[in-house]
This record gives sequence, structure tokens and C-alpha cells, in this order.
Amino acid sequence: MTALRKFIDPLPLVPTLKPKYKDEDGTHYDVRMRQVLHQFHSELKEATVWGYEGIYPGPVIEVQKNEPVWIKWLNELPEKHFLPVDKTLHGVGDAPEVRTVVHLHGARVEDDSDGYPEAWYTRGFAQRGPFFTRRTYFYPNQQRACTLWYHDHALGITRLNVYAGLAGFYLIRDKSECVLGLPEGPYEIPLLIQDRSFNPDGSLFYPSQPAPPLGPVPGVNPSITPGFLGDTIVVNGKVWPYLEVEPRKYRFRVLNGSNDRFYRLSLSSGQPMHQIGTDGGLLEYPVDVYQLIMAPAERVDLIIDFSKHQGKEIVMLNDAANPFPNGAPVDPETTGQVMMFKVTKPLSCKDHSVIPDYLYPLPYPQPKRAKVQRYLPLVVTRDQYGRLLFELDGKMWHDPVTEKPRLGEYEIWNIINPGLGAHPIHLHLIEFQILERQPFDIAIYNQTGQLKYTGPAVPPDLNEQGLKDMARANPGMVTRFLVRFEPYTGRYVWHCHILEHEDYDMMRPLQVVDRDYPESPVQPPTPFVPPDPGGHIDH
Repeated sequence: MTALRKFIDPLPLVPTLKPKYKDEDGTHYDVRMRQVLHQFHSELKEATVWGYEGIYPGPVIEVQKNEPVWIKWLNELPEKHFLPVDKTLHGVGDAPEVRTVVHLHGARVEDDSDGYPEAWYTRGFAQRGPFFTRRTYFYPNQQRACTLWYHDHALGITRLNVYAGLAGFYLIRDKSECVLGLPEGPYEIPLLIQDRSFNPDGSLFYPSQPAPPLGPVPGVNPSITPGFLGDTIVVNGKVWPYLEVEPRKYRFRVLNGSNDRFYRLSLSSGQPMHQIGTDGGLLEYPVDVYQLIMAPAERVDLIIDFSKHQGKEIVMLNDAANPFPNGAPVDPETTGQVMMFKVTKPLSCKDHSVIPDYLYPLPYPQPKRAKVQRYLPLVVTRDQYGRLLFELDGKMWHDPVTEKPRLGEYEIWNIINPGLGAHPIHLHLIEFQILERQPFDIAIYNQTGQLKYTGPAVPPDLNEQGLKDMARANPGMVTRFLVRFEPYTGRYVWHCHILEHEDYDMMRPLQVVDRDYPESPVQPPTPFVPPDPGGHIDH
């Protein structure tokens, strides 16, 4: 359903959650997951969604650096899912249909508070997954000011639970950021961008079968799809909303919370967006961007200056093809538009906010300190039903752990993408730095498993040179990033953040081990010839 008028509903401003109480141990919250009704557009009837604290998106949780925070994530959802559940995925068939576990994306936490996919639980903790260990998660928040987000991470069902509404912002603040003079208060606004489709009755539509040309899967219904693209854009829970702004500077915390869709954002006014931060916090210097690529789960911290646009209407545009970057072009009349800024509010007071010339020091990457290099191909094959199966390094979720980084030691991860589309790669526990991307001959690699580079390595864009927990692994490229796993040992995960890929089966466990664990050798590129999946491949 796309015959909805654009920019007739105001952008919802997501409330900030108040803590349950504070004591000598820190700040305590109870956050309940509930099924509620939500109106996505004034021309649609209310739809069933799942929301943290009964709202979609979930409330903003705002904390200070080094503030100990305890959150009890309470599942109060029904036993039956309202979206199509594929029970053929391994680890899903015998599990309860509705199960949840919360991952605070980008947080440095011990593994029992990370939201491990098999640490799921049901309503009232009645049933629990094999890695469930605690009901209340602890977040020490010992990291720089940054934009994090919390979302569901249950094994084999993340795509459905996030699509149902289980997502929200988590902001860490510190004194270094507060003295910069950035826009604040009502002039600092989180924007959660997602895509959704609707049934004629206004309820959420999610496909139960792959779309053509792949088509239905014989003998499996519902079946997982290789990706999902909605036909409307939703911001903070509203379809194509507008925001009235004053002619002054605003700070926007932007999150791509879509399952599959990439965005390349721009403004119809032709003006730049001033990017001041990324996943792991502030950049060293602001970067002016006229087009901004955002992969699923990426965050950007932007300042947009409306001071010269009094009385104008400015549309945030999107022209990203999906699969990105070489897929079908976006429809400029629908998903090519995100939201509108109406510069129609009078200036309430003089704008004293600034865009600083210098923001925050960043560590200088030192790849020579890396003792281990990992070469990790992204693989597309097919399962016993003929469905596309996405894998990391040719391995599935339940295969033995092969990535065992030692605590505090540097490694270089080389992500090899011989496919047709980009994959957003997310590592839990840490932020890392993208070093470079280098093109290689896909045909030779697919035939022999050997890397033959076809050009020089290219450094990341200026606005990617901050701390990241997401790396866009472009097709035909080896994407290299410098990692250092700290400050905790334990079992975490790394995965593609296209949620349909993560669920089947592009996610792997990793084990951060003690320093005295036997050292891994430098790993050369391993010859690997992926099976020919045949037919059309979306990613």
C-alpha cells in the first residue's frame, strides 16, 4: 500500500524513559515488551505492534558515561506471533514461537548482558534458551558519548521481532561532548528510519514467502525470505512525517533501523549535512556530506542548519538502490522520500549553538601492531529446500567457534565479498576502525579461492574514519578493519545486520579468550570455492 499522502502527519518525538529508582549500585530500569495498537499514518487504521514500554519506537534511554545501569527486560508478549514464523530454521523448530532477548547494539558489556541469541526467554521467563543466565542486564557505560540502540536479538526470529517494533535509542553522554556547544534540548532529535509495508486493513505486512524471481518454497510455508524491502518509509513510527523547525541549527541522531534497506540520504535544498559522529561517537572533525550512505544498523550524528531557509519545505531524499549498490533503483515517488522539514516555526531565541572546527581526538590506527590477520569470505549457497543461505566464512551458526581473538590484542579482519550486494558487518563488544577497501577479481576468486587484486586499496570516506561497530563490506571488495577485543572475555557474536541474513545464517559466535591462550598464527587467505547458487541472488 503506497497510496498514502506524504507529510501530513507530524514527526513523533520519542519520550525519554525515567528510571525506576537509583541507589548506591547505580540506576535501575524495568522495561516491558508489550503488544499494543499503533497508528502509522492518519489514513491507516491502527496496527498491532510490539513496543518496549508499550510504545514504538521504544523510549529513549539516556545515561552518563560511567553511570552503572541495570535493566530488567520483561517479556509481556503473547505466546503467538502476529507475523509469519518459519520453523524450518535450525534452532527455531523446537523453540517457543515468541521469544526475545535484548541486545544493546554498540555497548561494551560482559557477555551475559550482551543479548546472546540463544539467551532468549518467553513471557515471565517461563521458558529460557540454553545460554540464558540472568534476568537483569548490567551496562557499565564505560565508553565515549555515542548513539547506541537496543533491539531484539533472539535466534532465528530477529527479523520479525524488530519489524514488529522492538527497537529504541540509548544515548551515552559525557562532559567532553557537553562543552562543545552543539544544539541541545528541543534542538536535538533522534530519528529512527525504517521501511514498512501494510495490508489493506492497515496492519503490518511481512511476506511469508520469497518474492519473484525466487518465488514460493515448495513444502515450506511460511518460509524465510532473502531480504525484505517495504514500500513506505517510516520515521519514529510515522509514515512520511514532517517536522516543523525554526530557522536555526538542529542536531539529529539518525539510525537506520531497517531490516534490509540501505539509504543514501540528501536534502532537496541542496545544502550539506554536517556529520559530527558515527556509531562509536564523535568524529575528530566535522565532515560536510551532500549524500550520506547508511547501512542497516548504522548511526550518524548530524547537524543541519536551517537558518537560511525560512519559510521553505525541505525533503530528506533517498536514492539508494537495493540490493546496494547495484540493485533495483529506488522509486523517487515513494521510498525515494523519507520525511519533510518545514522551516515554519519562528525563531524562539538567538541560536548560540556551533559546529566546532574540532570535536574529539580519535586513536590513530596502528595496523602494524596486529599479530593476527583473518580472511573471512561472505558466502551464498543453497539449503535442502533450494533457498538462499547466507554464511560467514562458509560456516553456519552452530558450527564450532573459529574466531577466538585474544583479549587486548590487535587483529586485522579482511572481509571478502564476492557477491553482488553490500553486507553490513557488525561486531559485538567493540568499536573498530576501517582501514581500507581493495577491489579484487570476483571471477578468479569464485573459481580458485585466490585473491587477485585489481586496483589499489582505497581509504574509507572521511565520515567513516571514526569509531565504528558496523562496516559496509562492498561487493567485489576486501574490506579491512583493525579490531581489538576488550575489556571482557567471553562468548559474543559477529554477523551481517541485514536481519534476514542474520537469521539464516549469516551470524557466527566468537570467543574472546585470555592473553595466555595459545596464539593464533597469521592466517593466509584460505582457498574456498562457494557452491554455485544459481539463479538470481539478491545479495
